[in-house]
Amino acid sequence: MVYETGNPTVDDAVERVLAGERLDRTDGLALIAQPVEDLAPAADYVRSALGDGTVDACSIVNAKAGNCAEDCGFCAQSVHFDTGIETHGFLDPEEILDAAKRAERDGAQRFGIVVAEKGVSKERRPDEWEDVVRAIRLVRDETDVEVDASLGILTREEAEILAAEGINHYNHNIETSPRFFPEIVETHSFEDRVKTLELAKDVGMELCAGVILGMGETPTDRVEGAIALQDVGVSSLPVNILNPVAGTELGDELGDSADISTAEIVRTIAVYRLLHPEARVRLTGGREVNLAVDEQHLPFEAGADGILTGDYLTTGGQSPGDDIEVIERAGLEPNTETNEFDPSAVKARGENPHQPDEPVETATDNAELDD
Repeated sequence: MVYETGNPTVDDAVERVLAGERLDRTDGLALIAQPVEDLAPAADYVRSALGDGTVDACSIVNAKAGNCAEDCGFCAQSVHFDTGIETHGFLDPEEILDAAKRAERDGAQRFGIVVAEKGVSKERRPDEWEDVVRAIRLVRDETDVEVDASLGILTREEAEILAAEGINHYNHNIETSPRFFPEIVETHSFEDRVKTLELAKDVGMELCAGVILGMGETPTDRVEGAIALQDVGVSSLPVNILNPVAGTELGDELGDSADISTAEIVRTIAVYRLLHPEARVRLTGGREVNLAVDEQHLPFEAGADGILTGDYLTTGGQSPGDDIEVIERAGLEPNTETNEFDPSAVKARGENPHQPDEPVETATDNAELDD
């Protein structure tokens, strides 16, 4: 059956995607100019045709917080900004395991170990590197979640070790388009980030890499970012929405709100689905502060099929039970392929967080791939 909205640009894109064709930059620019009421159902149709009807949940732990030497204008953990966050060195691996067990209980299918620094270093900080590897092994061996990592720039030796230890996805967000990137970060380049992604993929890890919306980028930048991710080849595409933090460059510039509307968020998600038809398009940080409670389901009706659940690196999120309700409102269901869990039990704990059905705390703490 041919999908038809009556919008020839959108209908042609859907037909070509379902025929196995990869859309390009020209297509993306044409699509992002289309009405969201045409794009959203079309992208949802593609998701339903190529996906499994589930939303895949991940969670993360801020394994090393603050004092990062990089100057990313959105990041509360940069030493260049005075944001008043709590800082700490790399957590004890047992603490990371505890966080992974809470994430597992709350329905996460994958769990990411994240550090705030340009890159872990086996050579310069061997003790920290040993803790990283030990934490990976603990989570891998003692939970059912897949182990992911966001450890910054890697050497080939480090990447090969991580792949051998069972890291499933390596996260290294490109943040925005190549054009806009220097407006946000000056201490390293867009190319630096792409090289790390290429290295991680070359040694066998899947890639989780995405963007932050609402930093002042244009719709063209949003498309250019998605095209760059096509070139790299990602299986998980996290879409953060800026949550401006006071004291950061963008927090001081933009105030309390990201520079993007709800319609633009939904439109961008839909275009990303059409440009990345087989990836998990994952709604991540900043969604709770940029989308009203009765709007949070809209991206999942426009092609999104992944979510970051729990807290973020330096800011809190809503409960995993609330996230499941958002997923179900969109007519989807949580993924349970890797970690079988009872969604009704997670929702019940959200209503009664002290429910003593398991001797583990309920909230996934310290979790976003960007602030």
